[in-house]
Amino acid sequence: MARSINKAILVGNVGKDPEVKFLPSGSPVANFTLATSERFKDKSGEFQERTEWHNLVAYQRLAEIVRDYVKKGSKLYVEGRIQTRSWDDQQSGQKRYRTEIVVNDLVLLSGRGEGETGGGYSRSASSYDQRQPAQADDLVQSTEITDEDIPF
Repeated sequence: MARSINKAILVGNVGKDPEVKFLPSGSPVANFTLATSERFKDKSGEFQERTEWHNLVAYQRLAEIVRDYVKKGSKLYVEGRIQTRSWDDQQSGQKRYRTEIVVNDLVLLSGRGEGETGGGYSRSASSYDQRQPAQADDLVQSTEITDEDIPF
């Protein structure tokens, strides 16, 4: 049987405060949206920006992390799988669909000055990843490559 891959990787900003509910089993579920933007030139050469909104859902421990640390405007790195659910609308009786990213890895990219911890969390990790993305950006910007650095 051929293998397949269903993986989404997103970096963007949270659109509104996450909504956390509980399943009948007591497990938390967090629903939230993430905006990603791309910048491009249109036919007339003017720069345009297009924003795409993604529906995200996190379960169990990740839902708790989202509840406690993610707010509107938070910058996130998210990995997950794409899933489409369907249900019958109770009011109209029509079949409804929702495509969402089921989150399995999450890194909080917002800095401390923005009201966030600046750490990260991965479902596969046992504790927070205390990386500081802002410091890494400063290091990259301070390390300039010149023609002498290129070996050919």
